[in-house]
Amino acid sequence: MKPEKDPTLTGGHPLLSGVSLQKAKKGKVVSATEAVSLIQDGDTVATGGFVGIGFAEEIAIHLEKRFQQTGTPTGLTLLYAAGQGDGGDRGLNHLGYEGLIHRVIGGHWGLAPKLQKLAVENKILAYNLPQGIISTMYRDIAAGKPRTISTVGLGTFVDPRHGGGKINDRTREDLVELIEFDGKEYLAYRTIPVNVAILRGTTSDMDGNITMEKEALTLESLAVAIAARNSGGFVIVQVERLADRGTLNARQVKIPGIMVDCVVVAKPENHWQTFSDVYNPAFSCEIKVPSQSVEPMAMTVKKIIARRSAFELKPNSVVNLGIGVPEGIANIAAEEKILDIITLTAEPGVIGGIPAGGLNFGAAINTDALIDQPYQFDFYDGGGLDIAFLGLAQADERGNLNVSKFGPKLAGAGGFINISQNAKKVVFVGTFTTGGFQASIREGRLVIEKEGSVQKFVKQVEHVTFSGTYAQKSGQPVLYVTERCVFRLGQKGLELMEIAPGVDLDHDILRLMGFKPEISKDLTVMAGSIFQPESMGLKSFLFEIKLPDRLTYHEQDNLFFVNFEGYAVRTAQDITDIQEAVERIVKPLSKKVYTIVNYDNFMINDDLLEPYTRMVKFLVDHYYSAVTRYTTSTFLRAKLGEALKKRSVSPHIYESREEAQMILGSE
Repeated sequence: MKPEKDPTLTGGHPLLSGVSLQKAKKGKVVSATEAVSLIQDGDTVATGGFVGIGFAEEIAIHLEKRFQQTGTPTGLTLLYAAGQGDGGDRGLNHLGYEGLIHRVIGGHWGLAPKLQKLAVENKILAYNLPQGIISTMYRDIAAGKPRTISTVGLGTFVDPRHGGGKINDRTREDLVELIEFDGKEYLAYRTIPVNVAILRGTTSDMDGNITMEKEALTLESLAVAIAARNSGGFVIVQVERLADRGTLNARQVKIPGIMVDCVVVAKPENHWQTFSDVYNPAFSCEIKVPSQSVEPMAMTVKKIIARRSAFELKPNSVVNLGIGVPEGIANIAAEEKILDIITLTAEPGVIGGIPAGGLNFGAAINTDALIDQPYQFDFYDGGGLDIAFLGLAQADERGNLNVSKFGPKLAGAGGFINISQNAKKVVFVGTFTTGGFQASIREGRLVIEKEGSVQKFVKQVEHVTFSGTYAQKSGQPVLYVTERCVFRLGQKGLELMEIAPGVDLDHDILRLMGFKPEISKDLTVMAGSIFQPESMGLKSFLFEIKLPDRLTYHEQDNLFFVNFEGYAVRTAQDITDIQEAVERIVKPLSKKVYTIVNYDNFMINDDLLEPYTRMVKFLVDHYYSAVTRYTTSTFLRAKLGEALKKRSVSPHIYESREEAQMILGSE
């Protein structure tokens, strides 16, 4: 319960109740010790932050110190959306004490091992709910709504049929219910009052108006503040500096002073912009940095995974990148110069630019816009994402993913459930095995030097963070990309569709899986360009002309022109598609045609040369009266020419269209 205020005072927080008007002139500015003294036993405390961004470290330190020195407060409920910590001692790790915490309702646990330990050892009540649900729930709490209703979490461990988000045996109370509207299932998440909000900004005036000009994110700070205010609770905000009354730009105020009770000016060492950087003006959108400042990735396994994944991008796509291996896709986009034709986003509110990684995760450089986290999840949950690239920790035969719990290790779902369930397409990326796995790339082939000791493709995942069954029902395309192979989610579960050059199907893939996947009839080798150090030509691929638009017949000259410039043949199905497209044009004709084929920048996997030239011979024998080919690539002329020669097809491939057309005209 929040202490009552003296309505005759205008100071704005309970600490001033019953003091003189002279002291009240101090306004809302108090010490961290004074601020945390207001927190009472049994309070529900909501904290803002994303990793280290926006986390009130100074206040957390003093709350920890108070508990160590006095043993109070006790029995707190901790409510937070994004993970807040550094995996060691900072962030929510300051609150990881038995007695201090009674219950935690959190979106991500992996960065707070001290809290995680309490949950795993059954010393606290513990829930893991989707980050986006908690983030948007604050608005429902503020509005006095009893539930947050969403489809997010159906079929996962959050679904009450699969545990309801409870993460230890001690936790019994249901916070999630299954309901139905108009014949459709939803989850109803119970809202709870917020007694104390602990937030962070950059500047406060003496009335408690808060701006965030040097913060990397705005998060759900306003929503949390309103939730606490309307619950009868109080709001503590940590800032870097103070300003006089009436001097702040009203448009820059992110938390109005009417919602703020206490302002604490932090020591500089406890107010870093992130847990990695003291301050980076690019993170706070004050400057934009040259794109060439993005370091190119070394030719490692992670780069191979990121490169293959990047082929799933489409022009004008809105994209989300998860933490870890997916971060590399931003580097590939920069290397391949396609950042201007896609929009990268991050769940805390970043739109555009290049997301940062590590302990800077959540921040970004060169952003187009920065919005509050609840609105970002509204956008995501409503289907705004075209594609999401997320980490692959553990997968099973039904296509389920687990990234949230592994034995005694409790990572939590974070925004994974919101993002993976609602993106129009999702690509899970990660190494095929883990635990000491080592590999390198030599002469365009993957060389496995040391196999991982832990299998990631298992019969059944321990925790369902992503439901393959739900994805199948909703018709969502799903891929699973590793360094050595690519799976897709088919009707029967995982289906193997590609393997890397240098990889043995049985020895390097099938024997290391806890189940036997479906094998695609079109199983092919991953594109060779992925394993070469030079650019993959991704931009050309993304703007690739569709096959029907590459084929032109000129009736007057009886000339059939095939434009394969920049075209890539990656699967057996591509070969079938070419034959069918050509036949649709030339088969109805009553005569054979003169044909010119442009092979400039044409790409074909080595294992497809034989079936491709077999198809070409069929077309030549049945539909072409004469054919010439050209490309400026000496390598391709030799490679394709030799393959055609084996089929007894004229191997001559010329250097230019003019030369090819001249030769054709002389025949």
